[in-house]
Amino acid sequence: MGGIDTGAQRGGSARRRELLDAAYRYVLDHGLADLSLRPLAAAIGSSPRVLLFLFGSKDGLVAALLARARADELAVLERVRHAGATGGPSAATEAIWAWLAAPEHRALLTLWLEAYARALVERDGAWAGFAARTVREWLGLLAELGPQDDDADRTLLLAVLRGCLLDLLATGDIDRTGAAVQRYLRLVGPTSGR
Repeated sequence: MGGIDTGAQRGGSARRRELLDAAYRYVLDHGLADLSLRPLAAAIGSSPRVLLFLFGSKDGLVAALLARARADELAVLERVRHAGATGGPSAATEAIWAWLAAPEHRALLTLWLEAYARALVERDGAWAGFAARTVREWLGLLAELGPQDDDADRTLLLAVLRGCLLDLLATGDIDRTGAAVQRYLRLVGPTSGR
């Protein structure tokens, strides 16, 4: 990732994994915007010096946290692939929205949104490529599921899902945003894995 030391060469020690999981829980609650090593370290039972040793730098820690969030996102993509394989593209889209709308995922999705926005304005360092990778992964999933004929159709579906998600995160109005996704699915008509 652009020369950032993510601590990979230090190995996947149990302590590093433990601190990464604790730091991930911390940023889910507090976000990344004002992340400071001293309060983070105190909250997770470590020290700034240990975090710097294990992750190389603050950017290295942020990169590891983004990779951890990405692992959660990839697990979702796998579940959606399964839903699409068993129920077709509409079922896959509904599975995507159900996951996005679930209250227990708000913290992760807020973190994703923060990272996505930071990647647009801070194109180097820990954020490099995060937003573009996310778009490619979701478009790739939609292409596999085949609910749309081309990239423009897949981009439109992704835009509808992302827009409804942003609105949901801002307002908490699950009924209205869910109805918008359902209306979109009705407008594009029944889809089969073309």
